[in-house]
Amino acid sequence: WFGIRIPSEYGGSGGSFFSTALAIEEFGKQDSALSGTVDVQNTLVAGIALDYCNEEQREKYLPLLSTSLLGSFCLSEQGSGSDAFAMQTRAVRDGDDYIINGTKLWITTAGLSGVFFVMANAAPEKGYKGITCFIVDRDTPGLTVSKSEIKLGQHASSTCPVIFDNVRVPASNIVGGIGLGYKIVASMLNEGRIGIAAQMLGVAQGALNYVIPYTMERKQFGKRLFDFQAMQHQIAEAATQIEAGRLLVYNAARLQDLKKPVAKEAAIAKYFVTEAATQICLSSVKWLGALGYMKEAPVEKYLRDVIP
Repeated sequence: WFGIRIPSEYGGSGGSFFSTALAIEEFGKQDSALSGTVDVQNTLVAGIALDYCNEEQREKYLPLLSTSLLGSFCLSEQGSGSDAFAMQTRAVRDGDDYIINGTKLWITTAGLSGVFFVMANAAPEKGYKGITCFIVDRDTPGLTVSKSEIKLGQHASSTCPVIFDNVRVPASNIVGGIGLGYKIVASMLNEGRIGIAAQMLGVAQGALNYVIPYTMERKQFGKRLFDFQAMQHQIAEAATQIEAGRLLVYNAARLQDLKKPVAKEAAIAKYFVTEAATQICLSSVKWLGALGYMKEAPVEKYLRDVIP
């Protein structure tokens, strides 16, 4: 699952973006954190390498990303989350190198990653048009991955601050060119939104897969829970939301494979599926009654993992 989209000549599976979304969904049915790792590796990280890296960079990193190397996408900062272009991390030219200083927060898989695709502003006077993507190897002096955050959910996912203290990288590690970072961010976040939607779709389906057999076994007042019409209505609504979300995700993934504009479809899929998954997982906890509140059943974990 490291290199689902990476071509076979680089050691990958040679799959499509659509097949990547399918894999993310399937992993999500079992564990959202693992699904998120598959998501980042195969959308953001592989996407940058495939779409923007030069051939020398591809030959160096794609075979590793296909088999043994996890990567991280370093964008978010304390004051730069949704407003991605307000980042404060700077890259200053020094001869044939750049010196990077700044702190990135909430970086997925950072504790395990061996390479980081880092967004830093190399020309602050140009505003967001100075944002540039750098490849930074984990063992580069001055790069520190801090301790993993303690989160409400997604416990199996390593989410860490990454600190850059006078990190020197060669100009050859620039991806695409100076100032191309904002275009990379815009296009990769579209892929990431589809990936997150696929991840949440899997979690919602996983919760329903667990709950429905329970309602067919658990009896109250001499009837199976599933035989109560009110319960059937709720399950039918949840199943309908999942199927609608699946169509949104699959359509967005299809458009991505066709290199068609996908910003609207990606945003709609992410919004709809994350909202639906949260409600479905909350309902799953309720449908199980006291058991839903216990660690014995996985639905409380599903709920924690999808809460926005």
